[in-house]
Amino acid sequence: MSAKPSQLESLQAEIVSCRRCPRLVEWREAVAADPPKRHRGERYWARPVPGFGDPRARMVIVGLAPAANGANRTGRMFTGDRSGDWLFAALHRAGYANQPDAVSADDGLRLGDAYITAVNRCAPPANRPTTAERDNCLPYMAAEIELLARARVLVALGAYAWDGALRALRANGAEIPRPKPRFGHGAEVEVGDLVLLGCFHVSQQNTFTGRLTEPMLDAVFARARELSG
Repeated sequence: MSAKPSQLESLQAEIVSCRRCPRLVEWREAVAADPPKRHRGERYWARPVPGFGDPRARMVIVGLAPAANGANRTGRMFTGDRSGDWLFAALHRAGYANQPDAVSADDGLRLGDAYITAVNRCAPPANRPTTAERDNCLPYMAAEIELLARARVLVALGAYAWDGALRALRANGAEIPRPKPRFGHGAEVEVGDLVLLGCFHVSQQNTFTGRLTEPMLDAVFARARELSG
């Protein structure tokens, strides 16, 4: 059993039209109106970014939010920035993506058995959504997880995604273990029919410093493949 593409498409259309958070609406549009020199002349998406991937995915990747000049520009999760360069190269090595690069929404990239979502769908100033902005957006991810009926593993990129995933699962009626599971790279916890798997975020802060290496990221996706059966 898997989600009907039309159900996900309807949810994605609802996400794209959302204007619940005035601060984020203002910020995403301001960035598009005055982009950095390297992106001058490009047409920005400047709307909430929907999930992306295979409706039959057994692995779901959870991020924080779109990057101001990444997905906020291209309209596709993790596309057009350095974090995405790392993520999609790893997904390609693991057999989840048909190509290692993600530069635009029409570049031919396809995911198999993987789906990418995020706790927040609009680029936040300084990559810091408020608690209210998180809570406004969280129902979208909860709905996606419900529609992705074949999902078995949620890979949380960072502590914020880990917390958001637990909140979404709780909203869907899952019982969260007590004490609340703590995030860590490689941490695992069973929540209902799903396994939540922690991974350091693919941000430059982690990849440039060596906190997250390619072998570490590859090991996470190998474990996700193993857990998803």
